[in-house]
Amino acid sequence: MSIGISGTGCYIPSITTQNKDFEHHNFLTSEGIPFDYTNEVIIEKFKAITGIDERRYAKKELNTSDLGFFAARDAIEDAGIDAEELDYIIFAHNFGDVSYGQSQSDTVPSLATRVKHLLKIKNPNCVAYDMLFGCPGWIEGVIQAHAFIKSGIAKKCLVIGAETLSRVIDQHDRDSMIYSDGAGACIIEDSEDSGEILAHTSATYTNEEAFYLFFGESHNKACTSKTQYIKMYGRKIYEFALIHVPNAMRDCLEKSGIPIENVKKIFIHQANEKMDEAIVKRFYKSYNLEMPEGVMPMNIHEMGNSSVATVPTLFHMVKTGKIENQQIEKGDVVIFASVGAGMNINAIVHRC
Repeated sequence: MSIGISGTGCYIPSITTQNKDFEHHNFLTSEGIPFDYTNEVIIEKFKAITGIDERRYAKKELNTSDLGFFAARDAIEDAGIDAEELDYIIFAHNFGDVSYGQSQSDTVPSLATRVKHLLKIKNPNCVAYDMLFGCPGWIEGVIQAHAFIKSGIAKKCLVIGAETLSRVIDQHDRDSMIYSDGAGACIIEDSEDSGEILAHTSATYTNEEAFYLFFGESHNKACTSKTQYIKMYGRKIYEFALIHVPNAMRDCLEKSGIPIENVKKIFIHQANEKMDEAIVKRFYKSYNLEMPEGVMPMNIHEMGNSSVATVPTLFHMVKTGKIENQQIEKGDVVIFASVGAGMNINAIVHRC
């Protein structure tokens, strides 16, 4: 069996928010105290660490499920299949549909069900469900789809990763500049035209790490609202990722039997440019090698961190020639890797 990705799609929201748009924000510490330096300095330091120049936000009338639908539609077309043939729709997200201006998450019915509805799929045997696995959710969805097909339960699966993080950020938190909106999707099937998933690995760490990413109240202590926002302990996540993600990537590659010299690209979750570079360098260092130039495509500079959408969006953009000096060809071996809330990590070795 040659089970892998046969089609991809993505949706890039149309609203561009640049770093300069945050110059007049009232950024506060977690204790609600103003910083000792200006927003210009805050933004300069933020850019140096994360690499983010701008990010994309969805239009007011669009929700996460809408973005997922757009990406799914393109993936189905790219794979050249009939949507009625799908056995599973797996939708990875974290916060459901959060309508613009609202604070409540809407997850009933599931976002996967909403996409099936928008695709007008009549087949009741197409099972639709959501995946909550933090930022590695799309990769985990691909792993599950692979397992379904390998076991004979399914033949074709649609895996979506989408998020509108712009609607769950605290405007008084510097970390709000990291997050963005977007969607990516793929078709997993066993066919001559698909790629091949050669190996995968996943892990969840919950002792000290469970609440490194969490929901918390605004940094503005004068705010009487009890609305919860996405929060994180950035330094702890950075240290965790540097230890565990390179190990997961190496474990996955060794399971595949592919020499590291044959790896063409590494599609890593677009969380933080410096962190991603450090992870990949440490991965190659474990083989006593230097990180090859161009092995790690990036789109975080223009897209920001859209959580579950970063890896499928990045893969689609490189696959379709949308990132300068980055391309992949049929037969190339690539690695997908991610880290996020849980704390969860995973990786896939895939032959295109």
